[in-house]
Amino acid sequence: MSTPTTPLHSKSGLVIQTERLCLRPFREDDAAFVLEIFNDASFVRFIGDRRVRTLDEARAYIAKRLLANHHREGLGPFLVQTRDTGISIGFCTLFQRDWLETADLGFAFLPEYRSRGFAIEASRALLDHARNGMEFTRLVAIASSENEASAKLLRRLGFTATGMIRPPGEETDVVLFAIDLD
Repeated sequence: MSTPTTPLHSKSGLVIQTERLCLRPFREDDAAFVLEIFNDASFVRFIGDRRVRTLDEARAYIAKRLLANHHREGLGPFLVQTRDTGISIGFCTLFQRDWLETADLGFAFLPEYRSRGFAIEASRALLDHARNGMEFTRLVAIASSENEASAKLLRRLGFTATGMIRPPGEETDVVLFAIDLD
């Protein structure tokens, strides 16, 4: 079952809406959220320590990394908010990394918003956008071999584990998943 999405455009870029969520580009005023999620124990364990410890460091990270990575319309990190309250609950990404064959899907959510269907809803919206709005025919995703929750979600989305890969500069391999979108 596909999640209906509504792509909109604002002055800050592409906004994607689903039944319960709004995915939009990050802004500098999202620093408190970035600080919170980047210091979540599961984020640090499974995604990595971004060494963001203050609001000023979060603002700098947003400016240098998150805003800079919206290098192509619809490709980059999206802040995920609830439509009814506007609360920031996580993020979902489509990145084109030079060491992967195609763009990859990623996601992270605050602990209190996990296991409530938000990650799959946001991810399906980006898959739909990649397929229809950007005409990708294949996407990949990476996950720590210890991150069973992410692997389970990727399988529910239709991804298949294809092997192990070591990201540049890292000491351990991660599981590489792929999905054909056509």
